[in-house]
Amino acid sequence: MAGLEDHPLATLSLLWPAIMARQASEFTAAMARGLVGFGGEHEPPVEPTWVTANEVVLDLASVRLRGFFTSETGRPILVCAPFALHGAAIADIAPGHSLVEALCATTSSPVFVTDWRSAGTDMSTRAIDDYLADLNVMIDELGGAVMLIGLCQGGWIGSAYAARFPGKVRKLVLAGAPIDLGAGESALSRVAHSTPLSVFKDLVALGNGRMLGRNLFRFWEQTSLDAQAIHTTLQSDQEIDSDTFRRLAARFLEWYAWTLDLPGRYYLEVVERLYLKNELARGRFMALGKCVNLSAVQVPVFMLVGNDDDVAAPAQTLALRNLIATPRAAIRHAVAPCEHLGLFMGRRTLANEWGEIGTWLVQPDPAFSDAA
Repeated sequence: MAGLEDHPLATLSLLWPAIMARQASEFTAAMARGLVGFGGEHEPPVEPTWVTANEVVLDLASVRLRGFFTSETGRPILVCAPFALHGAAIADIAPGHSLVEALCATTSSPVFVTDWRSAGTDMSTRAIDDYLADLNVMIDELGGAVMLIGLCQGGWIGSAYAARFPGKVRKLVLAGAPIDLGAGESALSRVAHSTPLSVFKDLVALGNGRMLGRNLFRFWEQTSLDAQAIHTTLQSDQEIDSDTFRRLAARFLEWYAWTLDLPGRYYLEVVERLYLKNELARGRFMALGKCVNLSAVQVPVFMLVGNDDDVAAPAQTLALRNLIATPRAAIRHAVAPCEHLGLFMGRRTLANEWGEIGTWLVQPDPAFSDAA
């Protein structure tokens, strides 16, 4: 079966809406054979640490807001991490492979990251609205206006938030974000449309109302995760057989092994509303009691895509420029020579494209007097 699973890193967190879809029948068969357990307790891997010094400035039941205070000046930069199978430390994997580090080096603003918590048994009914409300609380905590960066799944959440509360986002950055699923085809959008929604509902039911990360991880451990794949994704300049790279790969695998559980309601809403119905791009997306339209976004926007990204096809992100009301002169984009994960932790992408984004974030835009 060729396609999504062929890439050695194809099972990583950013694929969670489609993990079940690609081989739904194989997964069902595996459950029947007892290869995937949904009931027993297992010793969980250790939650990966963050490599850049930080403190938790707000601690909610569903998320920790982490602050990286290399500077106290400038408008806050908030990185909305993907709420997916793996954790938000994707933004701070290792020195030289840290988006947080890159932003702190190129801006004069304090940087914050949404560190989403794994869903407990009491969180299975949390919905998209709950996470938008959490994001609103965090932004109010930061003064009520931020420069917002959305990574992959965090990108569509950030875009929906910017449309719902346009006065609270001064600049918007999207990286590998699925915005208009009809603008291009990716592995995710293909498999989402090829699988009945009932399959996703059955799998959530097997997790007692949650999509359990540890079970997904165990099922997909069969996929090869070799040193060369990690070396390519991280764009490492270290020799692949060096001790330095082995330590880096171990750090990556520590992040990879630790998984999040997702609320079943939230998971199913994303599959149906974003991937199947494309509500956000079609102006039919309900967010906290209001139908939002991306034309409400009028602030400067920067879009970063990977030319080999088969998780969020470049066209799915770049379509945003035709959906917002931002003047064309205030919309920028960059195409990085990498696949999906390389957008967030690739050494060259962080130095080059993210260096450009950091400079852009702190530069005032003459068309927007309060944009920076």
